[in-house]
Amino acid sequence: MVIMKMLVSIFVALLLPSLIFSAPDFPVFNVVDYGAVGDGLTDATNAFIKTWEATCTSSPSSPTMYVPSGNTFLLHPIKLEGPCVSPAVTIQINGNITAPIEPSRWRCYDKRCDKWIHLKHVNGLTVHGNGTINGRGHKWWNVNDRLRPTAFEISRSENISLTGLNFKDSPRMHIHFEKSKSARVTNITIDAPGESPNTDGIHVSGSRDVFIDYCQIGTGDDCISIVDGCSHLNISNIVCGPGHGISIGSLGKHGSNDNVEDIFIRNIVFINSTNGARIKTWQGGKGHASNIIFERIRTQDSYNPIIIDQFYCDGEHCTEHDSAVQVSNVTFRHVHGTSQGEFAVKLDCSASIPCTGIVLEDIDIRSGYEDQARAYTSNVQGIVMGLNIPQTHL
Repeated sequence: MVIMKMLVSIFVALLLPSLIFSAPDFPVFNVVDYGAVGDGLTDATNAFIKTWEATCTSSPSSPTMYVPSGNTFLLHPIKLEGPCVSPAVTIQINGNITAPIEPSRWRCYDKRCDKWIHLKHVNGLTVHGNGTINGRGHKWWNVNDRLRPTAFEISRSENISLTGLNFKDSPRMHIHFEKSKSARVTNITIDAPGESPNTDGIHVSGSRDVFIDYCQIGTGDDCISIVDGCSHLNISNIVCGPGHGISIGSLGKHGSNDNVEDIFIRNIVFINSTNGARIKTWQGGKGHASNIIFERIRTQDSYNPIIIDQFYCDGEHCTEHDSAVQVSNVTFRHVHGTSQGEFAVKLDCSASIPCTGIVLEDIDIRSGYEDQARAYTSNVQGIVMGLNIPQTHL
């Protein structure tokens, strides 16, 4: 026994220095240590700013800003900006974050309230956890749309990961990726009432190489919206409802030149959504929406499961134009389920710039009621293959 204890002591003595030497140095900066009080009432904004400054300026690799569980932190609008010293920075949110409930009590930086939580110029950013980010938007939804803030925005950043979090009741968009590259979003839940205005789930603009996977999204607007400057997006395994579907656009508003290309959307379930797979453009616009695939889609009583609308007009006085955003090389493949709208397939395109290269393959959408779901097409060039329900002619 004595010999055994001596051997163990020698083994530990030899091994311990190497363990200490090889242990990773991942410093953790807890918002509580910087003065945050997690009672849901005390303003924690300055404490979060101080914690971020310590995290972002930390020289050891992979520093973490930590929001602990069992707490609810009240935040006014906040900007967490880089670039940071470390090439990889983590924000771990296990606690809950909540906004002030009264719009009039929001204290905004730079006299702007268009963003609540804004991360900018942070490359190698990971945001993860199991906490909830609650925008408490109910009282905002009656305020002018231009004044309402996006809940969570990541802009001008690269190599981003956003996983595990819950987003609830944003005043406007829940998540916005703006002018960013190489982002991965997984296992996110977004929850807002179907009547909440312009509360898009995930909005992507001016970004490329974005992967969105295994998310459950219910909102009062698009579950996912993809607008000008986006390319090489992969979206899969999404449950959408309520909401306005997964939308390319709107594009071309007020004559703008908007371009979206190389979008792959697959394994989607739409439940009682206003739309399903949608492309929407304004008359008078320029640019293109091309190389887009929607495949393996299940629709459960959505109103417009498949829709291309080149005459989109949202609350404005719109007139006829010869110019339009070119819609081309779009495939809808393996789309099955039920529809409760008049048209299960609606492809309404411009006479001057028709939709080209449209493919409908294995479409089987039945009416959820007694009336047979119908198809409507105008100025569309393409092919139909396999199942063709409702009967559609291109």
